[in-house]
Amino acid sequence: MKNSVTPDAIIMRSAARSDVERILSMVRALAHHHGDIPDVSAKTLERDIFGEIPWIYALIAEVDGRVVGYAALCPMIKLEMGERGIDMHHLFVEAEFRGSGIGRRLINASMAKARELNCESMTVGTHPDNANAQAVYLACGFEQRHSLTPRFRIYL
Repeated sequence: MKNSVTPDAIIMRSAARSDVERILSMVRALAHHHGDIPDVSAKTLERDIFGEIPWIYALIAEVDGRVVGYAALCPMIKLEMGERGIDMHHLFVEAEFRGSGIGRRLINASMAKARELNCESMTVGTHPDNANAQAVYLACGFEQRHSLTPRFRIYL
């Protein structure tokens, strides 16, 4: 049974160090969903999100004090064009909270973070069979790009 969540109950925020173990469990769940064997650890997540040179930005969706989803954003650049971009490398919402608008809120929070970082575009990819995600990205204003796997881009 899906949770009914009111929009006011959803909090979007940047990840904190105290979220690392929870993010780790969701990263592992996403990996298993795609048939991957995760080799990530709390130590590598902490290094990549909070290290001396952070490698990714992590955004959190929280409902009633419980972390129920995250987005992981990786910087990109078109150096020859002087353009910054960001790739939404991961988007994950716990199964019981899917369909409640949390994914779209994470997408919007990711676009806001990208704008804050002076990015001109954001990209995301999906599994070829994930028609639901593809429809959501198109509904959010992304354009499908030509590639071997489904990729989407939005100009900010």
